[in-house]
Amino acid sequence: MKYQNYVQGNWINGDGDGLALHHAITGAPIGTCSSEGLDYASVLTYGRETGGPALRKMTFQERGRMLKALAFYLLERKELYYTLSAATGATRIDSWIDIEGGIGNLFANASLRRQFPDLPYYVDGIAAPLSKKGSFIGHHIMVPKEGVAIHINAFNFPIWGMLEKVAVNLMAGVPAIVKPSEFTCYLTELMMRDIIGSKILPEGSLQLVCGFGRGLIDHVTHQDVVTFTGSAHTGKKLKAHPRLTEESVPFNMEADSLNASVLGQDAVPGTAEFDLFIKEVQREITVKTGQKCTAVRRIMVPENLMEDVQIQLGKRLSKIAIGDPGNEAVRMGALATRLQVERVRENVEQLNREQEMVYGNLDNFEVIGADRNKGAFFSPILFRNDRPFENTRVHEIEAFGPVSTLMPYKDMDEAIALTKLGQGSLVTSIVTADDKLARTFVIGAASSNGRILVLNERCAKESTGHGSPMPLLTHGGPGRAGGGEEMGGKRGVMHYLQRCAIQGHPQTITEITQQFQVGADQPEAMPHVFRKHFEELKIGETVFTHKHTVTDADIVNFANVSGDNFYAHMDATSLDGTIFEQRVAHGYFVLSKAAGLFVDPKKGPVLLNYGIDEARFTKPVYPGATLGVRFTVKEKTDQEKRSEDDIAKGIVKFLVDVYDEEGETVALATILTMVRKLDQS
Repeated sequence: MKYQNYVQGNWINGDGDGLALHHAITGAPIGTCSSEGLDYASVLTYGRETGGPALRKMTFQERGRMLKALAFYLLERKELYYTLSAATGATRIDSWIDIEGGIGNLFANASLRRQFPDLPYYVDGIAAPLSKKGSFIGHHIMVPKEGVAIHINAFNFPIWGMLEKVAVNLMAGVPAIVKPSEFTCYLTELMMRDIIGSKILPEGSLQLVCGFGRGLIDHVTHQDVVTFTGSAHTGKKLKAHPRLTEESVPFNMEADSLNASVLGQDAVPGTAEFDLFIKEVQREITVKTGQKCTAVRRIMVPENLMEDVQIQLGKRLSKIAIGDPGNEAVRMGALATRLQVERVRENVEQLNREQEMVYGNLDNFEVIGADRNKGAFFSPILFRNDRPFENTRVHEIEAFGPVSTLMPYKDMDEAIALTKLGQGSLVTSIVTADDKLARTFVIGAASSNGRILVLNERCAKESTGHGSPMPLLTHGGPGRAGGGEEMGGKRGVMHYLQRCAIQGHPQTITEITQQFQVGADQPEAMPHVFRKHFEELKIGETVFTHKHTVTDADIVNFANVSGDNFYAHMDATSLDGTIFEQRVAHGYFVLSKAAGLFVDPKKGPVLLNYGIDEARFTKPVYPGATLGVRFTVKEKTDQEKRSEDDIAKGIVKFLVDVYDEEGETVALATILTMVRKLDQS
């Protein structure tokens, strides 16, 4: 079988015989792949000119719903991916991380739509006043880049590697070209066929290059983004490509790193934390046969616990059955290819020159249900390095397989120093029940890590573990780890957006941002805004309420109702040394009275108020003050129907500006309402 490329709207073969691909368990040929002969300049242009415009027309809400629909579509077909995933050497659990973990990224990024406006672009931060009288302000918007995202992925996660990246760029409104590792591209290609067949994504928003992909980044421009996941050596070569420098192309690298796990000094044998540490480290050595960029390569323990950890870890590793994942007894499959066996073996032999192998064997280990000499099998290897500050290859060489090294530390300063010898890691974990110790370690080691997990008995049942990057948190790390940053919720989406400062009159900035800016026009709403459906409301239209004069009785009554008898409200004799001239009205009374002024009580399109944002009390309100409210439509966000019976509605934010008889604002807040649509289809 020849695995194909999907480019320019077609499935096509590359030229030549292509690279031969083999089953990681049986060694049998499973097909070939080639990207030779592809016109990459045209492929990039197709993404920019076909996929880009279609995505940029969509709002964040529409893109989020698109990702959600795709996630459900792929989840229904997951068993097809599990079946083929076995050819990569993965067990069911390994495949779950890749397949359902990848699909989970689509769901997580789809949920981010609630943090973005109902626009194709993002409004960043708050307005900056640039003039005395308020007629000139500044703001920032972030628009989708008008290029393509090129994702060059590693062999270890052929599905997760694709979905965790494209979920982010598609949410941003940027098309992508995915170049998976040629060695496991067959699994990516299978899912890609379903994605294209679903027709959920606009044509041109996603293309696939199987094979080596040589020349793919030769035609990038400053509007494109390149991401890379894999070895630091390959990543540095790509990063040095002259085209990236000439065009100032953003390059995000997530490289394999020498991650560490640290046993806290309090976590002695007999504690829950000691047992957690042994279990977690064993899992990180053997899950995905150690082929994870986040796997634990360095195990750091208090020097007096070295023997205990070595014995217990050896016992757990001895229970890991290696072989064909189709056998229920098997807990660890194979490396992805025989080539990886050679590479891991070479690095193990280098590490073995200055440290002791205390568990495992390169040549003699049992394999269940398969031929060790035909599949890409490898034994778990545990080294011991008693002088990690002198024998430093362990901090320089990574064997990308089930290989890790045990090393001692004297105190927390040494543990932090050892962690930093890795020259930048994706993740380090520390297992401790001592929160002060955890704080010391995290603050000391954070500069060398992209992520730190603190694990103890209190969070263990729900912890996702050392090796699991989460879509709403950043994934990357400094130095050797590549200096990049993937995912991270809203942060990740912003990698594909161009920030632009905008300046002008508040009314102009209101029109551009579709968010009301103070100083913009406030035409009086006729009828009252609570009488209007979602589609009828216009940004900036305002209800100017009647007035209310605050009395001592208001303050006393509110104190009785709320139970808030704070001295500034109730005891005029206690105000010496305070900022108050006399007893002051409760801030929450001011907002409550404002609601009484701006609400139209009759039944109408407003379904409910469900929150207050950004509430501020800006000036004391004393008895005798006369209050009014400017109640302005600030922002609108469409909301999808959750079922056929659901009410068609949208979310409307209103600015509540409470002012006094001098025209000065005394309180500001944003209320969130759910408003019925005219169109109930």
